[in-house]
Amino acid sequence: MAQVEVDNRSADPVDEAALVAQAEYLLGHLGLHAETELAISLVGTAEITELHVRWMDLPGPTDVLSFPMDELRVPEPGQQAEPGMLGDVVICPEVAAEQGVEAGHGLTGELELLLTHGILHLLGHDHAEPEEHARMFGLQDELLAAWRGRG
Repeated sequence: MAQVEVDNRSADPVDEAALVAQAEYLLGHLGLHAETELAISLVGTAEITELHVRWMDLPGPTDVLSFPMDELRVPEPGQQAEPGMLGDVVICPEVAAEQGVEAGHGLTGELELLLTHGILHLLGHDHAEPEEHARMFGLQDELLAAWRGRG
């Protein structure tokens, strides 16, 4: 089973066990190696703003940032998955809570979406171009549906 660690540096109470369970499910569902490592950091608005400015050169807070490590990818059919450190998904629960209300699915739904989105970025997906956007958001929707319908 994947090795997922959560570091909650935000002031917001978050169900960390639920994030770990979802991350483990997603990594397994995508066929990543059982020893894949993932870090999830939950941070406040000031920290996410600083990271957003420093790494993306964009002002203000954001909801999620991804910092890949070993450039792991989903294995092709018949290919063996490689172990390694996938990277760090940094989420701001305060921003997520606001977006979750606006989207009508609350904090939990928004955290699920942001974690999925962040993991896809770690796996090399992007949404800068229309074709990439369609592919990434289609996969994101599939993964969320699988996670939410698993039981």
